[in-house]
Amino acid sequence: MDTDVVLVHAFSDAINARDLARLEALMRPEHRFVDTAGTTVSGRPECLAAWAAFFTSFPDYRNVLERIDVVVPGRVTATGYSRCTVEPLDGPAIWRVVVVDGSILEWRVDDSATPQQNGS
Repeated sequence: MDTDVVLVHAFSDAINARDLARLEALMRPEHRFVDTAGTTVSGRPECLAAWAAFFTSFPDYRNVLERIDVVVPGRVTATGYSRCTVEPLDGPAIWRVVVVDGSILEWRVDDSATPQQNGS
């Protein structure tokens, strides 16, 4: 399995497990998270704080990745859905991920049902 695909699975698994230490280990120091509204959180400490707050607010949230494609080396698109009792977070999703030197630079989530080119 491609290393970038393994990293995407590991990051998603860490989210599902609410494992902040594992997320930290997988993030680059300049990590970025971009939500469906386009809001960006930048920096590893800031992203970890955002994930901690998210896990508290949405304790039943889960990613389900059904397909992962390497667009080009270092750019991965995952399609699937999220599960959550909060309706806006429940449903189809696309994750666009940028991998640099074996860690996640950007984790971008899109609730669109149509995959687009992984960009950033």
